[in-house]
Amino acid sequence: MTSNPLLIFDFDGVIVDGMFEYWWSARKACIKLLAGQKNATSLPHSVPSSFRELRPWVHQGWEMVLLAAELVRPKSPLRLYGTKFFSANYDLHCQNALESWQWSPAQLQESLEDVRREAINHDLTNWLALHKPFSHVVERLQKLNSEGIALGVLTTKGADFTAQLLTAFQIKPSLLYGHESGSKTEVLLQLNKKRDLVGFVEDRLATLEQAISTNGLTSLNCYLASWGYLKPEDTQALPPGIHLLDPQTLATPLASWP
Repeated sequence: MTSNPLLIFDFDGVIVDGMFEYWWSARKACIKLLAGQKNATSLPHSVPSSFRELRPWVHQGWEMVLLAAELVRPKSPLRLYGTKFFSANYDLHCQNALESWQWSPAQLQESLEDVRREAINHDLTNWLALHKPFSHVVERLQKLNSEGIALGVLTTKGADFTAQLLTAFQIKPSLLYGHESGSKTEVLLQLNKKRDLVGFVEDRLATLEQAISTNGLTSLNCYLASWGYLKPEDTQALPPGIHLLDPQTLATPLASWP
C-alpha cells in the first residue's frame, strides 16, 4: 500500500452526477416491489422534480426506492403536501413511510442493488451511460498521483458498482470503500490511524459535521463540494473546519486549498 498522503473523495454528487441512474434504478426497484399494483406503473420514466429536489436529503440508496414508492401512495405526505413539507421532517417521514409499506431499509437496499447487478450483467453500456461524471473533477483526480497524493473514494454506494464506474471514468483510486465497510466516519477513523489524511471532499454537510465532531477526526480538513447535491442553506455560515470547495479551487494544487 502506498504511503503517500491520502485525499478522500465522496462519489455521488462529487465525482459523478448520477441523478438519471438514481431514478432509473429506484423506479425499477419500486415497480418490482409493488408487482401487481396498478399505481406502480404510473411512475414516469423521466426524473420527477420532487425526487430531484429531495436528493440532497438522501443518505442511503434505499431511501430513493422509498421516495419512488411515496410518489404513488395516495396518502403520502410527499404527494399531499409536497417536497418542502416532506424535507422539513425528512427522517420522520421516511420512518413513517417504511411502517406504512411494511418494508425495511435492508429490503429496499437489496432491491436497489439487485436492479443494478442485473443492469451491469446484462446492459452495462446503457447503465454506465446513465452516469454523468463531472469532467472538472475527473481531470483533477487523474493528476493527483503526479502530485504525490493518493486518492481514496468513500461512498454509500456498493463498492462493486462504484468500481465499475471508476474504471469507466479512467480513475484509479488507491482505496475504495462502499457502504459495506461501515459508516463514513468509522472508515475515516480507521484510515486516520494508518495514513496521513490530508482532506475529505463530500457534498453532504451533515456527514462533514459528524466527521469534525468525532474524536480522532477533529483536525481533518473537510471540504463541501459546491457543485454537489446541496440543500439551499448548506453553504451559509459553515462551521469552523469545513470549507466550501469550488471548481476553481479544486483545480489548484492541494497546498493552496483553505
